[in-house]
Amino acid sequence: MKGKRYTTEEKIRILREADGGKAITEVCRAHNISEVSFHRWKRQFGQMEIREARRLRELERENLELKKLLADALLKNRVLEAACEKKL
Repeated sequence: MKGKRYTTEEKIRILREADGGKAITEVCRAHNISEVSFHRWKRQFGQMEIREARRLRELERENLELKKLLADALLKNRVLEAACEKKL
């Protein structure tokens, strides 16, 4: 059974709760996550602030859009090359 999927901001907020003085086991129990997940998030997002996570998400979204634009341009280029070859 799949559990809830947390956003990056939510993960960082949960990590900050533990940094605020609460025990890791209490934080994990309150948010219904395993300690393994907590430590994996800590390794991945431990030094990241919420604003940095938002910026990362924006950059990832922009990167995806640019990849789509590049793929479209390459496809258009291939179609034009194939059309030119047929004419000759």
